[in-house]
Amino acid sequence: MADDGRFLDVAGLAVRPVGGLRETGDPWMPFELVDADGGVVAPVAAYLKDVQACGRSEATLRSYGMDLLRWFRFCWASGVEWDQVTRSEAADFCRWLTVAGKPGSAGGYAPATAAHCETVLRHFYGFHLEAGTGPMVNPFPLARGRGRPGAHHNPMDPFARGRAGLFRPRLPQRAPRCIPGGQFSELFARLGSHRDRALVAFWVSTGARASELLGATAGDSIRGGS
Repeated sequence: MADDGRFLDVAGLAVRPVGGLRETGDPWMPFELVDADGGVVAPVAAYLKDVQACGRSEATLRSYGMDLLRWFRFCWASGVEWDQVTRSEAADFCRWLTVAGKPGSAGGYAPATAAHCETVLRHFYGFHLEAGTGPMVNPFPLARGRGRPGAHHNPMDPFARGRAGLFRPRLPQRAPRCIPGGQFSELFARLGSHRDRALVAFWVSTGARASELLGATAGDSIRGGS
């Protein structure tokens, strides 16, 4: 049920593959989202220009455009204008994504795709909220939190990640990638000197993360040994 009393039958909603994301060949606007009549969807064009201004690649623009295409198809099917949607339609869309969204399959999109889509739409509406061209409230809000974030944070500890989107699905935790023992032995044997082997053996034995290894300097080893 929407905030204004509208009911949306998500299970029976037929989201048709109308419109599309069109590649233009123009470096100033590599992709355009078009509606069923071939007209450019102006709010998406304005947002993608802003994304490009932030230095994002064409691949990123295409990825964002595909997320927005899914959302606009859902809006067109539900008969709700993009700038009149509420949190209820946003919740229904995220349900549709995970249950029945992917065309040609018996189920929805993968959690990673749904999470990416939620993030893009939250940023899309945040952009139009700041510009005064969209709803007065972002229909894709951040998760609810109690109190001021970081109010009781220990200054000696790193800050935790900020709040995620309210409708963002939980992603499965993946085991960290590792190199098989045989390949590590081969890599170790190919190192050019005993010094390099000693350094690799030392750093691997510490259990340091890859980011820590890549950022290590000679000064770190001196401080560690003092």
